Amino acid sequence: MKIRSITYFCNPKYPLEEKILRKAGDFLSKAKSAYEAAGYEVQTVRLATVPFPKLFGEKGIDQLPKFAGQFAKAIQQAGIGYASLGPALPESLRSYQVIPEAIAASENIFFGGVMADEARIHMAQVKACAEVIVKCAPIDPNGFANLRFAALANVRAGAPFFPAAYWDSNQPAFAIAVESADLAVDAFKNANSIEEGRKALIAQINKHGKKLTQVFNSPASDSLKFLGIDFSFAPFPDDAHSLGKAVEHMGVPKVGLHGSLAAAAILTEAIERADFPHVGFNGFMQPILEDSVLAKRAAEGTLTVKDALLYSAVCGTGLDTIPLPGDTTAEELAPLLLDLCALSLRLSKPLTARLMPVPGKKAGDVTEFDFAFFANSRVMALESQPLGLPLNDGSSFSLQSKVERNHP
Repeated sequence: MKIRSITYFCNPKYPLEEKILRKAGDFLSKAKSAYEAAGYEVQTVRLATVPFPKLFGEKGIDQLPKFAGQFAKAIQQAGIGYASLGPALPESLRSYQVIPEAIAASENIFFGGVMADEARIHMAQVKACAEVIVKCAPIDPNGFANLRFAALANVRAGAPFFPAAYWDSNQPAFAIAVESADLAVDAFKNANSIEEGRKALIAQINKHGKKLTQVFNSPASDSLKFLGIDFSFAPFPDDAHSLGKAVEHMGVPKVGLHGSLAAAAILTEAIERADFPHVGFNGFMQPILEDSVLAKRAAEGTLTVKDALLYSAVCGTGLDTIPLPGDTTAEELAPLLLDLCALSLRLSKPLTARLMPVPGKKAGDVTEFDFAFFANSRVMALESQPLGLPLNDGSSFSLQSKVERNHP
């Protein structure tokens, strides 16, 4: 198991107060050293800010592209690898429209876009997120720019995984995101029963959760507020670190076949049972292009976009790094994003969508990413057509969680 990110949350102010970034960089340097001394490889240190519309105000939204370029240089000078400037917000449609230009103006800055909060789905913003995805696709020949944008449904502040990370306070804090799919692979590799594998997995999560938390209680914390750990089973693109492989160790011949949803539910629930400070998503993570077995099953056609959406009902994060045809339109993306929002609100859980139309590619074509954290696959078919009325009228509507309803 590795630490994917130590994420520092703050309000960097606008105009930018560089002393805030220096403080963040100093803390992250100390924290990285402390966790490495405890035996963990730390892949990245990151920073997440308050949502950029709150930084600039409505009148300053158009400053985002210029600021993103400046901010990218500023965090590098502070020793920070990546930053999230938070999501566009429903009260400002313009905040969605400036994101593609801001992504083009920077290389290590991430963004989100809110589609739904705890009570409402905002259809105009669902469409706006779909338009961001389509406009970002041609920035890079492989559609790689969409790695830095996620559409958010019911995601709270403090989640340490990117691109969903953002903050909501002037007081800084930090959280840990782990790369722990290998724990699930190992727990079920030779298990003779679900209970045996689950018990082994929970024991490992408890062990690492305790150890990670104890490092926080060391002088490296500088008394900074510790939000907790997101133990979502983030993979790496080899079979030893593949959540798809863990599912197949659980008895599903190929992930994508029936039984996969049950496996995803069991793995997510194991995290929920474990004893550690929870923050963020904490569940089954299914980034198609970041997982060697998921990528392989998607290429075979065993694992589809509809399957990934189905598993979002019991998983932790939603739809992630899904390669789609390059000619996919915003009108075709919007129904998929709407379905994700509906799952999020009805089940009262955070979900995100990071979709990657690949320019010049059609369904079934081989992807050609040159990125250490990706396993190449094939472009996945999107079975979607534009919505009609009344869903397509652009208004917001409430959707009550099933857990909130009063039953007789």
